[in-house]
Amino acid sequence: MRGRNGSWLAIAALTAALVLGADAQAQTTPAANAALTSDNAIMVTIFFKHDQSRPLGELNAQLERQGFYKAFPPEGVEVVSWYVMMGVGQVVTLRLPASRLREVNRVVENNAWGAYHTEFYPTYDYKAVGLAKHDQTK
Repeated sequence: MRGRNGSWLAIAALTAALVLGADAQAQTTPAANAALTSDNAIMVTIFFKHDQSRPLGELNAQLERQGFYKAFPPEGVEVVSWYVMMGVGQVVTLRLPASRLREVNRVVENNAWGAYHTEFYPTYDYKAVGLAKHDQTK
């Protein structure tokens, strides 16, 4: 239960930062040229879950028709990782300015839905901390 509460707290903090830290214009119009800086960078992990009721060839044809790979990821959004999770689909972690979160969401809604069911998770890089803790136990 603690992990789930932590996720909700992270989502609430991200939402507050977007609402309180940006003017109304930035909330409705993504800043296409926003620079990625340490004070505005966010990471988000997206699960693209395959619609397993349909064959893969059909899903890929739909993604092609909808222009998924042309539109995703949007230009200037950093792909941190992009994996296939067997039995699930694709898992993509992006790093982007907070002001572009809506843009990423819209690209997914317009170009991935139908072939994929999607889930979004606020994410942060824990690798160095986790490995350091592991090394400390040796």
